[in-house]
Formats: sequence, structure tokens, C-alpha cells
Amino acid sequence: MSVINTNVPALIAQRNLNTNQLMLSKSIERLSSGLRINRAADDAAGLSISEKLRAQIRGTTQAIRNTQDGVSMVQTAEGALNEIHAIVQRMRELAVQAANGSLASEDRDAINAELTLLSATIDKIADSTQFNKLKLLNGELSVVVDDETLGKVDPTSNEFTAVTGLFLGQIGFSGAKSGYTYSIVDNADGTITMIENDGANDTRSERISVRGMVANDAQMLNFGSLGISIQLQTDSTFVAEDAATIAGDLDTATTTISGGGSSVTIQAGANNDTSEQIQLAFIDMDSTALGITSTDVSTQAQAQTLIVTLDAALISVSTQRAELGAKQNQLEHTIANLTVANENLTASESRIRDLDVAAETVNFTKNQIIQQAGTAVLAQANTLPQNVLSLLRG
Repeated sequence: MSVINTNVPALIAQRNLNTNQLMLSKSIERLSSGLRINRAADDAAGLSISEKLRAQIRGTTQAIRNTQDGVSMVQTAEGALNEIHAIVQRMRELAVQAANGSLASEDRDAINAELTLLSATIDKIADSTQFNKLKLLNGELSVVVDDETLGKVDPTSNEFTAVTGLFLGQIGFSGAKSGYTYSIVDNADGTITMIENDGANDTRSERISVRGMVANDAQMLNFGSLGISIQLQTDSTFVAEDAATIAGDLDTATTTISGGGSSVTIQAGANNDTSEQIQLAFIDMDSTALGITSTDVSTQAQAQTLIVTLDAALISVSTQRAELGAKQNQLEHTIANLTVANENLTASESRIRDLDVAAETVNFTKNQIIQQAGTAVLAQANTLPQNVLSLLRG
């Protein structure tokens, strides 16, 4: 059919050319952006999945930084405790020196002066050690405790109500859970078990050995997996007890961690889940908390008493450093796990969203050739109405 007003072949060629132009534009967009999905229309389901993966990736990346901050915080506290450790060691050395009966009074005065300054230095370190303006060793970031006496100790004197001369030196909470109750059970074999209860059910427990104690003695009971340490001390009035008796003294003792607390929560994951949070608590480490209430060594007996006090203080510092070291290892393992998870999540997101450049280059070349062919065909289709002129000439 020979017509002039409507050139159907040209319309067909134009439609196909427009369609191919759209495909070519998409190829150019993908090749220039490097992404297979640039908008929801490209792959609606893929976009939804990849955006959730992106949220996890960015959250995990931030969680790695959060956990690294936690490592830095622990390292700051442990570094300060290292210096406190050195100071207490020096104080013990001086106490041993003062326990020697050959010293004159002026010698003891000189030792007293140094001990006083060293004790004040411990307090200064404990009060001034900070991370991002958070004080780490003055007790501000320790877990709040409702019953610090374990239910077996006179809260005024810290002495065990049923045992003369046995005292509670300090309780450390570096990983205990807020709102939980912790109770001690005697296993009748020189060991004790601490049981964690969330208010309804027993959740975790840890069994450790205790040792017998004599007068002027100290030992630290460290429940590492629960994040609780208990210091026991005896004075000169204490009558020696074996391990089984000490365990019996602690039987049925309980302590409760109050709601809230002031410990540091490290968000070590991309989601709002308690399993992705790590609690950091830093107990008070000043001289009073370490049990160093007097540094007077004016007499040989006072010096001998101070030796016992400093032995207990060394145990306290060592225990806290060990707990912080364990926390640092936990944080570093968490970082390693998050790094692997982030790598795998990124790979998953890439498989969905990133462009296969080789495959898209093939499509681009094909569309480019089709466009050139379509342009040529449209040009030919536009010349078809000119055939009508030959009829008019005749």
C-alpha cells in the first residue's frame, strides 16, 4: 500500500529504536556507576535485600570501631593498674624493711613519709585515670551492688557474723549482670559453686577451689566466667581453718546486683540485642578500696600488719588486671569475628548489587550495534513515501 500521511514502517522502526535507546542508556548507567541496581525498578527484591545487608555492613563497621574503643578503654585502665601494682610492690618492700627491728625511729619516720606519699599517689592515679572524660578507677563505672556483704557479713565491720577474725576485703564486679542474684554453695569437698539467677531461673554457675586460711592471711576467690571476685582477709584473732571449713563459712552467701548500675556497655554488634553487647566494669582501686587504711609503721608490729594488708592489696590489683586482660581478649576476639562477618556481608551485598562489567559490556556492544542498525533502518523507512512521487510523475 502506497500512503503519505502514515508511515507505518517508520513508526515501527522508531519504536524499536526508542526501546533500544532505553536499553543502551541503562547499560551506560550501569557501566558508569559500576552497579547493577541503581534504582528500585532495576530489581525491586534485590534492592530490598541489599539495603538490609548495607544496614548490617555499616552497623558492623561501626561496631568494630565501638569495640576498638572498648579495647582502648581497658588498656588505659590496665596501664594505670600496672603503675598501682608497682607502687604497692614498693610499699610492701618498705613494710618489710620497717618490720626489721634494727631500725631507729628516724629511719621509720623516713619510711612513713614515703609510704604516705605512695598511698596518696595511688589515690591520685585512681581518681585521675580517664578515658574520654570517663573516670575508670574511682568506682564511678563499677556495678552498683545492693548487698555487698554476701548476706554473711556485718555491713558495719565487714566481719563474717559467724566467724571471728574473718573479713570481706572487697568484691569485684567486672562482668556480673545487673538485676541478677549470685549465691554460693558449699560442695563439701573444699570447693564452692557460685550460681547466677535472673530472678526466675539459674542461668550460669562456676565451681572453684578454696584454700585453708590462718591468722593475718588473705585469699582472692575469682569467678572469672561470672565476672565476680571476692577477697577474704583474716586478722590476728582468727583461728586457722581448713579449706572445707572456709567453704562452709561461705555457704548460702548471696549478693544481688541492682538494676541499672553504671558500668560501660559496649555495642559490639549491628543489632539491638543483649548478646551483641559487652559489659565493662571498673572497680574502685584507690588506697581505701585496696584496704590500705593506714601506712603507719612506727612500730615493728604495725609494719608486720601492713605487710598482710599489702599482700591482700596485691591480690586485688592482680585480680582486677587479670579480669581486664580477659575482657581485652574477649573484645579482640569480638573484633576478629566482626571483621570476618563484615567481609562476608559485603561479599553478599556485592553479589546482589554490583555489576558484572564483562557481561554488561557485551550487552552494551549489542545495544550499540542495534541502535546503529535501527537508525539506518529508520532512515530508509522515512524514504518510503517518496515512492508515491513516481506515480504522480507518470
